[in-house]
Amino acid sequence: MFEYAPAPESRDVVDVKSSYGLFIDGEFTDGAGAAFKTINPATEETLAEVAAASEADVDRAVRAARRAFGTWSAMPGSERAKYLFRIARIIQERSRELAVLETLDNGKPIREARDVDLPLVAAHFFYYAGWADKLGHAGYGPDPKPLGVAGQVIPWNFPLLMLAWKVAPALACGNTVVLKPAETTPLTALLFAEICRQADLPPGVVNIVTGAGETGAAVVNHPDVNKVAFTGSTEVGRLIARSVAGSGKKVTLELGGKAANIVFDDAAIDQAVEGIVDGIFFNQGHVCCAGSRLLVQESVADELLEALKRRLSRLRLGDPLDKNTDIGAINSAEQLARVRELSDIGEAEGAERWSPACELPGRGFWFPPTIFTGVAQSHRIARDEVFGPVLAMLTFRTPAEAVEKANNTPYGLSAGVWTEKGSRILWMADRLRAGVVWANTFNKFDPTSPFGGYKESGYGREGGRHGLEAYLDV
Repeated sequence: MFEYAPAPESRDVVDVKSSYGLFIDGEFTDGAGAAFKTINPATEETLAEVAAASEADVDRAVRAARRAFGTWSAMPGSERAKYLFRIARIIQERSRELAVLETLDNGKPIREARDVDLPLVAAHFFYYAGWADKLGHAGYGPDPKPLGVAGQVIPWNFPLLMLAWKVAPALACGNTVVLKPAETTPLTALLFAEICRQADLPPGVVNIVTGAGETGAAVVNHPDVNKVAFTGSTEVGRLIARSVAGSGKKVTLELGGKAANIVFDDAAIDQAVEGIVDGIFFNQGHVCCAGSRLLVQESVADELLEALKRRLSRLRLGDPLDKNTDIGAINSAEQLARVRELSDIGEAEGAERWSPACELPGRGFWFPPTIFTGVAQSHRIARDEVFGPVLAMLTFRTPAEAVEKANNTPYGLSAGVWTEKGSRILWMADRLRAGVVWANTFNKFDPTSPFGGYKESGYGREGGRHGLEAYLDV
């Protein structure tokens, strides 16, 4: 059997400091809250100690953003664009450093951070730099105005990419930002703060406050924040929606998902298998739009399952810094416990569990790629968002049944359709209640395309021309 020799990426390309402060008004400063440690989920080693922002620290950041707003919003769009272009170029120049730091802090394979996340991060800043002097042509009136201070709270699954999704359009529209990264993955956001200084971004335009849920709540609830953008769990999204109700703040929420990946009997099986693997095992399943429900037409279910198991047996789980690794570490002990709990419930409810033979490292947070068959729609494994490398497989006979099963979820973020018939793709897309429907592919993103969901997957859109609306007074 062909064996891969280890090909580890060097950690020497990134200088991980022993401690990090808050980034407020263009300077790094201490936080008044109790500092916390961020760890490498693949080894459980402490990477750095990070300052926690108190309510008073958040107030300082918002006041800095408010002071900077007057100058930044009055700046011609062509001038704002120069800063965004500069940031994008610096991200490209430092992409290897950023990718290694993202992998260390998050646990995702370096290949994904390097080849997927970082190119998209730079692309978002380039794209919205192009919009900065063309806002009057975006379809939101001849002279749309920025909202003011944007409070942004981002998750741990794509720390730097989610930062780009939110910061780039906000700055292009003339807003200033107070950003709260996830507690378990703050390091690339703090390196982005250094990039803002390197790009000579005016002080106060971007402020980064680290901490746990209390810090995020202080950002969301601050009376001088005009816009709230949140990506994360549906439970927290509900709390945010309640807290800002009646405040006049503009809000976008990108929440959970339980996407259906639908394979018809005329689909190219090998191509579909690759799409299924990308759909649920990319980033260890830590993807809000992951194709965690596989709906297969009954006549090809056995053939596809055999091919899928064969493919999973060739996935390599291990050191995320190894360029050969396909499956990295689960981001935290807390998330690993949830994945294990829901998987055990799936087995207890009668679904059949299968994982390829693979040796899990002795330290760190690991879970093997897992398939559940014999799944009923009533099973929690088919209803709850696992947010891990766990796939629930169901079958269907007719397109109408596939649509009914796909839509039988409180979520509505994404879906995939695999078939050779273009007319069937359009028929399905018209009936699926999902914000994004991929055809013969999955998890493909582009800064020019809007992304967002229906129902409990949130509201508002990020990306594309549509992503500007959330940061304009229209």
